[in-house]
Amino acid sequence: MRHARSGFTLVEILIVVVILGILAAIVVSSFIGAVEEATIGTTQSELQKLRRAVEVFQVRNENALPAVTAGNGTWGDLIANTGEYLKEAPTNPYVGGANNQQIIIASTPDAAYQTTHGWIYNDITGEIWAGGFDMNDEPLPRP
Repeated sequence: MRHARSGFTLVEILIVVVILGILAAIVVSSFIGAVEEATIGTTQSELQKLRRAVEVFQVRNENALPAVTAGNGTWGDLIANTGEYLKEAPTNPYVGGANNQQIIIASTPDAAYQTTHGWIYNDITGEIWAGGFDMNDEPLPRP
């Protein structure tokens, strides 16, 4: 009389491992897309906060623009001690890195993705653009 052994064969185990590998690849690619969407959404949200803060500043100060200078988080009057416009300097997670709060003074948005600055401020018109985004507030493709 033979006793039947219970267990899995090597082929069955390999099939399960391959299936798990395929499922993991699908989940990881979905996760990467979700992270990208979150950084874009956060940057667009921070941009809208900045624009609203400038608008409120103008209303309260007879249409004057805040004294924003080029530098790292140097939003001037918008982040005054009172914090009535912004409590802290916004970051641009789409650019990321050490320059995500860096402000440059310019009259147009970026033409290509870059990592040198997080924000672009037009000190003549008060317009603000996110670094790495175009004039329609859409992200420029990363290299």
